[in-house]
This record gives sequence, structure tokens and C-alpha cells, in this order.
Amino acid sequence: MRVTIIGGHGKIALLLAPMLVEAGHEVTSVIRNPDHAADVEATGARALVASVEDADEAALAEQLAGQDAVIWSAGAGGGSRERTYAVDRDAAIRSMDAAATAGASRYVMVSFSGSTTDALVPEDNPFRPYQDAKIAADEHLRGTGLDWTILAPGTLTLEPGGKAVNPDATFGDGDTTSRELVAQVATAVLGDPRAHGKTLVFGDGEVPIDTWLASL
Repeated sequence: MRVTIIGGHGKIALLLAPMLVEAGHEVTSVIRNPDHAADVEATGARALVASVEDADEAALAEQLAGQDAVIWSAGAGGGSRERTYAVDRDAAIRSMDAAATAGASRYVMVSFSGSTTDALVPEDNPFRPYQDAKIAADEHLRGTGLDWTILAPGTLTLEPGGKAVNPDATFGDGDTTSRELVAQVATAVLGDPRAHGKTLVFGDGEVPIDTWLASL
């Protein structure tokens, strides 16, 4: 498949790109900073310098022309409420609509286990804008005609990924997840129709990824 990773210099994306390349996919990683191009290209992906925050839907659709799949792994990384909404909600939603326009029908969203109204933190919590933004983006994705999958790990670590999950994880309970495992799951679900239309909450665990997907 021809796959575009949005947020190509993030910790998950830099682990994910070489996995996708090894699996035989043609990977383009979208990055904002041209100084990061060498890091991206070292993974075997093609670096595309562009700002998803600033690009409108038409520009994003042009970037995605000819692609089969999109993996969203971008984020504002905290900071201001305004930028959190601009990237994690608005730019993400534009990318979904652009993917539909461009015919990139497979869309994998890297979200998190707390992206649900059942797990809302108080409004004055500094984490709340991110949570609200992710909830809105995920809900929009569910309403599209794309073949979507939402990955919902919990607290992320830099531990090695074991290619096995805790499928019973919920927000704040068993959902601690290595970034490498998120990349492993994204690679596994990309071409697997069993994951279409699913929100997958998980953490590090003992159930092999394929066994988990077979149970969906």
C-alpha cells in the first residue's frame, strides 16, 4: 500500500515507518520541520515537508493524491488550548475529509484510551482541551465513509514492544503502552479488514496481536 504518516517525526512514527517499509509498503512521512527530513529518510520513508496545521482541505487532498492509506500520528504536544484544538481536532478532521476526497480510503487514527465522554477529566484540568479535541476528531472519523480504525493506547512509554496486548484495558486501568507496541499494532491493523470500524483500547499485555484481531 501507499501510506502517508501524518506527524512523521514523532516517537511513534519513527518506529512505525521502518516497520511499514519492511512489510512492503511505500511510506511518505509528513513533517513540519525540514531539519527532520534526514531522520525520517533513515527509516526508509520519503519525507514530505508540509504543515497540516496550516494546510486547508484542498492542499491536504493534493498531498494525499495517489495514496491508499493515512495514519494520523500528529499532535500539538500540549501548550496552548488554541493550538491543541487547531492540530488535534481541526487539522485531524481536515485530513479525514481530504483522505476521502483523495480516495485514500484506509485511515488509522492514533488516539488514546481517554478519548471518550465516559472518561472526561474536569473542565479546569489542563489535559481537558486535548481530551475534547481527540473526542471530536474520533467522532468525526466514525461518521465518515472511510475504512477507519482508532487505536486507543493509554500512558505511553519507551519500553520495547512485545507484540502482545492487554485487550481488556480501559482508561487508567491496564492501558500503559509502549510506543513500539503502538507502532506494531498500527502495522498489523493497516491491511486487516477485521479492524475496520473498530476503536481498539489496549495496553501492554500477553495476548498476541493477531490473536486479539481474530477475536474482534
